[in-house]
Amino acid sequence: MGFMFEKLMAFQEQGLAVLRIVAGLLFVHSGMVLLFDIPPSIYPPPPPETAGVMLVGGILELVGGALLIVGLLTRPTAFVLSGMMAVAYWMYHVPQDFFPSNNNGSAAILFCFIFLYLVFAGPGAWALDNRSARPRDEG
Repeated sequence: MGFMFEKLMAFQEQGLAVLRIVAGLLFVHSGMVLLFDIPPSIYPPPPPETAGVMLVGGILELVGGALLIVGLLTRPTAFVLSGMMAVAYWMYHVPQDFFPSNNNGSAAILFCFIFLYLVFAGPGAWALDNRSARPRDEG
């Protein structure tokens, strides 16, 4: 069994990149729903008094998700999104019920900690953050 895990270690950076990209895609999707109702949500619209918060959340999700997909500014973006998800859980889910199974907050908790992990682990492979500065030819 150890041999198999040693072989998989060679793909650690790619696995991290897949986690980053999929989380980013899900966040772009969520931002599209909040900002443009695309695709149309099956849930009732949020109350009008939360429109400002939903606008900010939608922008953070759309822009932050896009930045994560391409791996640009990954650590600061993940830090902001992790905080956003913590706030979302405590402000919107906990008042319904403390337990995630009863307040539909499991996704918020998972996103919070996936993004927190990205703060420490970095973007993984296939990220614009990994571009190295090329020395210019002096000719």
